[in-house]
Parts: sequence; C-alpha cells; structure tokens
Amino acid sequence: MTSLRKLGSSDLEVFPLALGGNVFGWTADQDTSFAVLDAYTAAGGNFLDTADSYSAWVEGNSGGESETLIGKWLAARGNRADVVLATKVSQHPDYPGLSAANIRAAADASLRRLGTDHIDLYYTHFDQPEVPVEEIIGALDELVRAGKVRHIAASNISAERLAASLEFSDREGLARYVALQPHYNLVSRETYEGELRDLVEQAGLAAVPYYALASGFLTGKYRPGATVDSPRAGGAAQHLESERGQRVLAALDEVAEAQDAPVATVALAWLAAQPTVAAPIASARTVAQLPALLGVAELTLTEAEVTRLTQASAA
Repeated sequence: MTSLRKLGSSDLEVFPLALGGNVFGWTADQDTSFAVLDAYTAAGGNFLDTADSYSAWVEGNSGGESETLIGKWLAARGNRADVVLATKVSQHPDYPGLSAANIRAAADASLRRLGTDHIDLYYTHFDQPEVPVEEIIGALDELVRAGKVRHIAASNISAERLAASLEFSDREGLARYVALQPHYNLVSRETYEGELRDLVEQAGLAAVPYYALASGFLTGKYRPGATVDSPRAGGAAQHLESERGQRVLAALDEVAEAQDAPVATVALAWLAAQPTVAAPIASARTVAQLPALLGVAELTLTEAEVTRLTQASAA
C-alpha cells in the first residue's frame, strides 16, 4: 500500500499523485471519466483536482462540467469520505474574480455540482491583484468557519501577494493557505523555483504542481517526426524545438531505461523528489494512460538520477 503524504500543515493526507480533472467533460466523456476515476482509486489514489471553470473553453460547455461529472461519480460510488477533493475559484464565466461575494457564490455553486457539503481544499485559481488580500482571506475564512471548506490554498499568485496573504492570516488568526499549486515541471522550473519556492518552504506549505508533464511533452511521446493525436499537441511539441527540451528528453530516456520505467513516471518522480512537493498533478483521458502516472507512487530515483535530470533541465 502506497503511503500517503501529509499536505503541508493541514490534516489532509494525500496520494503522491493528484488526478487532474480538467479532461472530464472535455476529452473524456462520462463513461470514460468514471472508468479513470475507478482505476485511480482502485490503485489507492485519493486526491482529485478540479476547478469550477473546467471545461468552459470547450464549445457548447459553460463551465462546471468536470465538477458535475465528479459529483455524479461520488454519488454513484458512495465514497466521498475516502476522497480529498480540491477545486478552485475565479475563472468560471458566471463567477469571475475573487471578490468576497463572488467567492461565496462560486463555492456554493461548486458544492451543488459536486453534490457534497464540503470541499477539502479550495484554491484561488488565479490571483486578482486589485482585490485586497484581506477581502480574499476574509471570505475564505468565512467558508472554513461555515464548514463548507476544510482548507484553503492558492495558485497562480506572486510571492509578494502570497506573503501578504499569509501575514494577514497569521496576524488576524484567520484561515491560512496550506498549499500552493504552481506551474512546475522539468522544462518550466523558473515558474516556481526561487522566491516562490523559498516562501512555500519557509511557510510550511505544500506544493501541488500543475502542468507536471508539460502538456504531455514529458511523457516522451513527442519526438521529431512523430504525430500525436491530442488537443494539447501544439503546446507540447514546442518543447522539441528547444535545446533544453532535447536535453531533458535525452536524460529522461537514460533514467527511464535504467529504472525500467516509463518516461512519464520518471518525470513525475523528479518532481515528487523536489523540496516542498507533496503531489504533482497529472490527468488521464483514458484508463490506459493511468499506469505511467500511478507509477510515481512506487518509483524512487537515486540521488544521481535526480541530479542528472536537474542538470539537464537547467535553463
């Protein structure tokens, strides 16, 4: 049985891979979504990551499709107590931004779609610098006191705003962020490492990186001359054109061969080995894609392998 990881200073214990819900209602229909969720939890997974805006960008969708599917699955399986459920606020077309009134309304809408009375981890999806941190934290604290949210977290926020938020929470004795969801992977290290990571470490937060596989590039399926059928192919393939991307692929291939593991598993294992990281996020639009992701729970890279990948991925 894979050991769970404590999420920062919270009482949440999570599987070392968070299952991304962005594909549910987008590239995975209800039956496929249920199958992926079943396979993930059967393997010991318990950490689901979604957002109220998933997947508003799809023609014909209005946002909330992912939460709705997850809610239907939770109701069908009767396993709400076994799952750590994370969702986000600020990007739903009907509930944009981080005003106190919007946070309250968006949370209630998410709870309805998810079919639950509480959210375990509630993220501010994208910071809104024009809204005072006092207003944001105050609204989030209300949700915690009301029992609608267990813990709060942030994503896409500057170190300065994160520090101000934590300081306000500490000073006023209000709910405090326990986690940060940064953009972080082997070909995007500068989006997290440095001031932001230092603050997360110092404040005792947990990092739950998104784009952990760089839109699929770090699965190794994107190679010169290869054609990949994926809505994300354009974003992933651009890394092939950079020297850094090629260095990273070569290092991943080397370590994957030595470990007899898929390239994707190795890329996630490097993230999992980084200071502050509790669980990278990755999504699977089919059950067949899951084993390479779940493998991170069992794969421990050697110190030399971590160093090899760190050096290869330097900007």
